[in-house]
Amino acid sequence: MTAHRTVVAHPTYRGRRGRAQRGAVVLAVVALMLAGCASGGAGIPSRPSPSPTAQRAAPDPIAEYAEARLASMTLRQKVASLLMLHRPGVDGAALRAFVGNYGLGGLILMGDNIPPGLDTLRAETAEISSDPGLPVLTATDEEGGIVKRLPEDGAPGAEELKEQTPDATRAAFASRAALLKAGGIALNFGTIADVTADPNSFIFDRVLGTTPADAASRVAASVAGQKGVVLSTLKHFPGHGEVEADSHLSIPTTPVSLAQWRQRDEPPFEAGVRSGADVVMFGHLVYSAVDSAPASLSAVWHRILADEIGFDGVTITDDLRMLQDSGVPQYRDPGENAVRALAAGNTMLLFVLGASPSQDGVDPGHIIDAVVAAVNAGRIGLAQIDEDALKLLTLRRSLAVGND
Repeated sequence: MTAHRTVVAHPTYRGRRGRAQRGAVVLAVVALMLAGCASGGAGIPSRPSPSPTAQRAAPDPIAEYAEARLASMTLRQKVASLLMLHRPGVDGAALRAFVGNYGLGGLILMGDNIPPGLDTLRAETAEISSDPGLPVLTATDEEGGIVKRLPEDGAPGAEELKEQTPDATRAAFASRAALLKAGGIALNFGTIADVTADPNSFIFDRVLGTTPADAASRVAASVAGQKGVVLSTLKHFPGHGEVEADSHLSIPTTPVSLAQWRQRDEPPFEAGVRSGADVVMFGHLVYSAVDSAPASLSAVWHRILADEIGFDGVTITDDLRMLQDSGVPQYRDPGENAVRALAAGNTMLLFVLGASPSQDGVDPGHIIDAVVAAVNAGRIGLAQIDEDALKLLTLRRSLAVGND
């Protein structure tokens, strides 16, 4: 756990004891003020009250833009902005039409979206957003090693990095971030924060460490290497390393207790949050001693991430089509899965789709309809939709301003 204390805190990291520490400081100041009053005011020297103008904070143009944009949106538009989908192909105009048809907030680029050459990729991604002032959130999985989308990525992957120093991990992910930015991709689903020493585990070849401490130091380094270049993601919360099964094919389940999880699986996620990770991806993993639902659909696990680890950034599901592919009857309806995922606390929903709804059994319009109906029925609060949409609008606007 020592490695955690060496990582610089990030604005989205609140920590377990933040509220208690702030409360203690406030009480101490109040006590000092009372003591000063009792001794004739000697405790704290008086100072002129600031003018009303000085008290007002300077307006935040990004926040003002996002709030104005939100105020102009219908419920359906807000819901659509919470979706990140995939469509095959390298035709930027076709991808822009797909995004615009539904009003999507994000697009994930898979291998079938990556043309040869970074310049060609940059031209493709530049076409995706119809409004440069509010770009579509483009993402991909650039872990390195056995999971990479960019042929130009020659930096070492997890199998090599877990045997090297954290500095090597930082350098590798700094290289990846530069490539992604050159290709016009803003968000990397690239940092594996899972930890396992089990070579039979589905995730073993992709973890950055086989012990909590080793994984934590390299996860923090991975996030630091991407900072300020692309947005980074920690996956697959609460941790795929406790199971051998592949969540693409089933819903892996473990009886690991919350206390055991805190010792074995939490440290890399906490280290990544403290290092400044922008996004956390929730896995379709059941920790049966904590919640019977997969973490991606679990309000319990979202509260743990927010209240215990202190993360208040963007959360996103792993591909929700994986729930359907598990064959479990209760996860057969993609619209219902979307409703449950938002109700649990996810900011954004990820669906990796094929060329047409008939290939996947997933119609983006049906997903949007299902969530809108759930809001109208009171299953999801409108305030929550507004909060999630505003968070993503703010993030997307900040990308536009940062590229000016």
